[in-house]
Amino acid sequence: MIDGLLHLLPGHLARQRWFAGAEPDKVEVVEHDQMGERLHWLLVDADGARYQLLVGRADHTTPDFVHSNDNAVVGTVEGGLYYDALLDPDLAKDLLHRLAPEEEVSRVRPMGGEQSNSSIVFDDRLVLKVFRRIHDGANPDIEVTTALGRTGFPHVAAPIATWERGDASLGVVQPFLAGGTDGWLLALTSLRDLYGGDCIDPSVCGGDFGAESKRLGNVTGQMHVALAEAFGRQAGDVEGWLSVMERQLDRVGGGREWEPQARKVLARVRDLPDSPAMRVHGDYHLGQVLRTDAGWFVLDFEGEPARPLAERRQPSSPLKDVAGMIRSFDYAAAVALRERPEEERVTHHEQARAWEQRNRRSFLDGYLAIEGVADLMVGDGEEVLTALAAWELDKAIYELGYELAHRPDWVEIPEAAISRLVSGLED
Repeated sequence: MIDGLLHLLPGHLARQRWFAGAEPDKVEVVEHDQMGERLHWLLVDADGARYQLLVGRADHTTPDFVHSNDNAVVGTVEGGLYYDALLDPDLAKDLLHRLAPEEEVSRVRPMGGEQSNSSIVFDDRLVLKVFRRIHDGANPDIEVTTALGRTGFPHVAAPIATWERGDASLGVVQPFLAGGTDGWLLALTSLRDLYGGDCIDPSVCGGDFGAESKRLGNVTGQMHVALAEAFGRQAGDVEGWLSVMERQLDRVGGGREWEPQARKVLARVRDLPDSPAMRVHGDYHLGQVLRTDAGWFVLDFEGEPARPLAERRQPSSPLKDVAGMIRSFDYAAAVALRERPEEERVTHHEQARAWEQRNRRSFLDGYLAIEGVADLMVGDGEEVLTALAAWELDKAIYELGYELAHRPDWVEIPEAAISRLVSGLED
């Protein structure tokens, strides 16, 4: 069976949202395990990167869920149809029972919308997240949520069961946060309300998001204090951070007119007092937080998937997370603006900037109000803003690289942010 599937895997991988890149030139099966009569587990190497596949088999009929998802199909081998097993309710239940045998469930549905993993929801009570890109070592999403749960931090879904093979993390079962809405959707709703009227000041307009941004800042501050308690603090490797930032700038910004000024903005971090370092979220934005009746919850501690696992697990400045969320406010304002007819966008530009600034300030106010956060910062207020500008710029440059590779028509969003960040500071 494996030999028959092998030539089908490059095309199948290229059609998956969680696969990074175009169709691979070479795919090899590194490990294989038959987990049941119809369920196969594969670890494959695709041009040097390892991915996890769960493949189901149907012998006589084409399952209904396959009809509505062509990308789920791997292909036909020896008369059997092979497909993504996580979309098969029966096979998903079998997998959950292996990981959490005490859990009895009846209803199964894919979560959808994910970029780098695959999650299945059971009875709107449990969620099984299957990691697709596999690295050696503990996955931070398991490591960090477990540690935060031990500190008593209440704003994460701590693991119920984990799935490992050797030292690699394959998946995790967590409580499902029913009734929650992610921060990105809530922000877009606020912006659509704003753009639908003539009101300029979002603090007095309908659908204001400022109070939620402040609460989110509170939760972020509490998270960072808890992370410092769980993993400790140390002196930051400022030169190491700058080296990573500058390498990214070399890849994306080389030859662009703003490159010299961007280097100056990043280099100012060298002049700051010693910067504390600690474990952080690493890929913090509105899509990684969920608002429920119980408040905000933080999701997905894997860090930026495009960066090496060792780099994502290294202590960093908490301002990396702060910058990520601030950049997300700017992205939300820009994306909601793009939804408007082109002839209306100039009219709403002032509203977009006012909304972004309002929520930026509210978030920072909520964050800095948390006891213990000041101890995690660098220097005084002005020095914090200088460091934050560097982390914001680094994030915007990362975004530019992502958009160039995946969504070229969105490039203007990070480019506009980079221009503001480099022109807003004097030489």
